Amino acid sequence: MRKIIMCLILAVFMFAAGGDILALTPEEIMDRRDENEFLGSAYMEAEMIIEGRRTTEKRMYSYSQGADAFVEFLNPRDRGTKYLKLGDDLWMFFPEAEERVHISGHMLREGMMGSDFSYQDMLESEKLTELYDFEITGEEQLDSRPVYVLRGKVKDDAEASYYERKIWVDSERFIGLREELYARGGRLLKIMEVKEVKEFADGRWYPVRLVMEDQLVEDSRTILIINELEFDVDIPEGLLSLEALE
Repeated sequence: MRKIIMCLILAVFMFAAGGDILALTPEEIMDRRDENEFLGSAYMEAEMIIEGRRTTEKRMYSYSQGADAFVEFLNPRDRGTKYLKLGDDLWMFFPEAEERVHISGHMLREGMMGSDFSYQDMLESEKLTELYDFEITGEEQLDSRPVYVLRGKVKDDAEASYYERKIWVDSERFIGLREELYARGGRLLKIMEVKEVKEFADGRWYPVRLVMEDQLVEDSRTILIINELEFDVDIPEGLLSLEALE
């Protein structure tokens, strides 16, 4: 009986102590986020609405597998434009010029197809826990959702699109709802907000409507809408190769 009473007392103490004993670590939070958002192999159909001095819309589909990805645009103006990412290398194919261009260096930070998403934003394949060391800076409410607020700085031996990220992670669904992206000197470069998430058949949550705003360009933002998403798909043979760009 004494042992049972002591166990009950310990359980009450742990419950009352709250987050200090039972709280998740930053790594556990980000691992659970990665379980939702990291794409092993996937097929996606999406559209981008680019708002600036004028509004343009672009449609595309993509296949991805690990660090490799193939993207083809379908809207009339860009029909046939293709991107291929193999590891750290990225190529673009222009149908009018019938030529293949290797994109590297500073070009990777430019907006993909004139959008606020850079090539690195769209095609980055690593898990964030592989690139950043995170710490929890607080817990709050964001659009009526409970969130963990984390700040991550790039690891010494990692190469990442941004030196620092501040991320708001839904503490129940473990999906990123907002990100602030910073340069090494602390300058805010971009803000990304998730406007809609969807639960898929396997209980996995994934963002299906996002807004990216470039803080260095006035009145510039891009809305990314994912219309179809399939996980763990078979990649068409030969698609993730340079020959697929021709």
